[in-house]
Amino acid sequence: MPYNEKLVGKVIAAIAPSVLPETRKMFGGVAFMVQGNMACGVMGDDLIVRVPPERYEDTLTKPHVRTMDMTRRRMRGWVVVGPEATSLRLRFGNG
Repeated sequence: MPYNEKLVGKVIAAIAPSVLPETRKMFGGVAFMVQGNMACGVMGDDLIVRVPPERYEDTLTKPHVRTMDMTRRRMRGWVVVGPEATSLRLRFGNG
């Protein structure tokens, strides 16, 4: 499945004011690297986001957010945000 280029543009616009991310094509999508580490990515219509440990459980309670499990194993620290939520304005950081 091709990745959503409109969502990629939204991610770049949301991140770029604070840091210019490096983009890499990975897993059939696009990964956004910050200081050499993957911070988030787009796969299909989903946004994949790394979440700090202290905010992980709370983040999972948000609408349209679920655990990430690429290998049928829960990837703690990573969440998938569905297209229902990403159709809205993206906001990164502590907000």
